[in-house]
Amino acid sequence: MSEIDKLLDQHGTAIKEVYLDWENGSKLDKEVLDAMIPFYLDRKFGNPAITHRFGWETYDFYLKAKKTIAKPLNVDPQSLALTHSFTESNNLAIKGIVKANKKKKKIIVSEVEHLSVIHSAKSLFEQGIKVDIIPVSNDGVVNLDLLRERIDDDTLLVSIQAVNHEIGTIQPVKEAFEIVKDKNEEILFHTDATSAFGRLPLDYGKLEVDLATISSDRILGPKGIAGLYVKEGTKIKSLYEGQLSVEVLSPDVENSPLLAGFVKAVEIHFDQFEKIKDHTSRLRDKLLYGFQTTIPRTNINGPQGINRAPDNVNISFLGCEGEALTVESSMKGIYASSGSACTSRVLMPSHILTAIGRKPEEAHGSLLMKITRLNTEEEIKYVLETMPKVIERIRSITGGIEL
Repeated sequence: MSEIDKLLDQHGTAIKEVYLDWENGSKLDKEVLDAMIPFYLDRKFGNPAITHRFGWETYDFYLKAKKTIAKPLNVDPQSLALTHSFTESNNLAIKGIVKANKKKKKIIVSEVEHLSVIHSAKSLFEQGIKVDIIPVSNDGVVNLDLLRERIDDDTLLVSIQAVNHEIGTIQPVKEAFEIVKDKNEEILFHTDATSAFGRLPLDYGKLEVDLATISSDRILGPKGIAGLYVKEGTKIKSLYEGQLSVEVLSPDVENSPLLAGFVKAVEIHFDQFEKIKDHTSRLRDKLLYGFQTTIPRTNINGPQGINRAPDNVNISFLGCEGEALTVESSMKGIYASSGSACTSRVLMPSHILTAIGRKPEEAHGSLLMKITRLNTEEEIKYVLETMPKVIERIRSITGGIEL
């Protein structure tokens, strides 16, 4: 028996399971899987760049698929580049722009961007790129006054996310975009809309951002496929070279089964967009209110109400430690995460929580939960009944460390 097998055996099986770690891993909607299977077994699995019947059939599907995915963004389907993940999309947005534009040497990002944005920007240091990081408020909102001050003649790109992936802060992207373009229309503006896609209305045809990142798995589509909207006329280069491909910015053989899944996920989700938004908001508020009223010494991380993404719950249980929280919760069948997947196996506080002023002890004692349309009222009731006991047990062991 392996060490992991032993761990799972000791862990045991809970009487009920509630999955709330959608930020770090998601399953497929059954209809999405059903839509993908024929593309593995039947037709339209050819290379759309090849001129024979199977290639033409796949190319026809490819063009129609892009129209479906681009519709919720209100953008030209031909301006949507398909990638293998939102991490690749963010890397492409940052590094691909720098690769294509050699004169300007400054990138501005917010302090709470996803690490795929922050690390991409910082990795360009050896190429002479300066990275200016803008701080945020205690609710995680980017400081627009400082953004305005930091923009100069050397600024090439500004990247401000639409929704924070950990604390759910809805960023003032429109205001940030207008500040940037008022300063200089030639400065490019990227928004990582991964955690906003399917949560908020996104009209990038009207707002006219230059680049925007989205991902299939955020709406219960398959992993391994995402998108980067690149406004027509934007100078950008691929990060790597590859074979003949329809997708110039991500050269590879297009994966039609994953694309079929992405399309079906978009169709399902956006057909009931408001219903899903209302459902997740209601369950989110039940969790936030329930934790505050039944568990002493709790802090909500991020804003409340309309300024918070409808699916996001992030709360610090003072006097607890993150690994103990996830393990004890898991033993009760409640699956959440402490911090983000980028740091979950490293004993470091989340950069998002420290950016909003949380002490390391508070950050370590946080739980991140996301809610989807698959979660139910009964599941949330179970979480609210169970978590006070989990917190009480952890505090009884640790002595409830005063902060």
